[in-house]
Amino acid sequence: MRIGVPRETKPGENRVAVTATGVRALRESGAQVVLETGAGVSGGFEDREYRAAGGTIVSTAWEAWSADLVVKVKEPLPAEFFFLSKSCALFTFLHLAASPQLTEELLARRVMAIAYETVVSGGALPILRPMSEVAGILSIQVGARGLERGCGGRGVLLSATGGSPPGDVAVLGAGVAGRSAARIAAGIGANVTILDVNPEKLSGAQRECGGKARTIPSTPEAVAGVVKETDLLVSTVLVAGERAPRLVTREMIRSMRPGAVAVDIAIDQGGSLETSRPTTHAAPYFIEERVVHYCVTNMPAAVPRTSTQGLATAVLPFLLSFAMKGVVGALRSDDGLLAGLNTHDGRVTCAGVAKAFGKPFLPPREAIG
Repeated sequence: MRIGVPRETKPGENRVAVTATGVRALRESGAQVVLETGAGVSGGFEDREYRAAGGTIVSTAWEAWSADLVVKVKEPLPAEFFFLSKSCALFTFLHLAASPQLTEELLARRVMAIAYETVVSGGALPILRPMSEVAGILSIQVGARGLERGCGGRGVLLSATGGSPPGDVAVLGAGVAGRSAARIAAGIGANVTILDVNPEKLSGAQRECGGKARTIPSTPEAVAGVVKETDLLVSTVLVAGERAPRLVTREMIRSMRPGAVAVDIAIDQGGSLETSRPTTHAAPYFIEERVVHYCVTNMPAAVPRTSTQGLATAVLPFLLSFAMKGVVGALRSDDGLLAGLNTHDGRVTCAGVAKAFGKPFLPPREAIG
């Protein structure tokens, strides 16, 4: 099998999906790995490392895309649509429920597209998990920065000092990202409130925070009440494969303290705040309804070395399966990997994407025959 790794083109995207360790393992399994020059350099992974591991470095994106399987970090952008074809499977983060243009291109070009974020294992999302953890941790860092006056924030330090109280942090969702955010916020001494509809997740979050967080069952009324009393709101709610639910209305945002900060981790799935709109690492913040918003769609790219190591470790077992069994063979042998199939041969094979756009849904096992 020929596996291609093109350089990422999304603004501010510094990660790469495969490290030299992964290239070596794939070569030992019999696959050929072709990487566009500089694919990993922004994350500190040099071409020479990949060459030493048995990878082939090519000078153009076209050569990297001319493969049986292309593995990326983020979804193809319009400038890359030309490379999409039926002859090349795609394995990457896609978030199609929030991207009608890309969905239509994948269908029109009959691409077999497998999304990291809908691959499952043991009821969990193994590829999404490490990036959710990074995003959750980062949300407190970027939220604290947003609270600084220079970013338009209300000038609150999340940690208490000898003469001032701590800041208030509200976290919507007690999944991996939410627990990570709450743990960091509690660790620096903020007043932390976590909301979720799942009592077991709330109990787990409470344990991870060492009992230093307040937990509340999530209802629209509870969200509205907590939002108006917080300095930093972190929204992490995710429905795998579907567009993020809108949990926070404009009216709720308007009720927040002037200069408070809202971090929408779910922005790559369309966002869970009515006032959210995608931003980049180059210009991450904007102010709407007197509230500072942070809505970067590829948050983990801010720490590319850490993120690449976590992502590549999670992706590698699936790449090895593709290399040894072929793309279709690997999908047939693993229901969890098959759940990652979002489009195939012009059909939508992810229920969440079909729901988002009102398209017919073809179960993935029927799609691959």
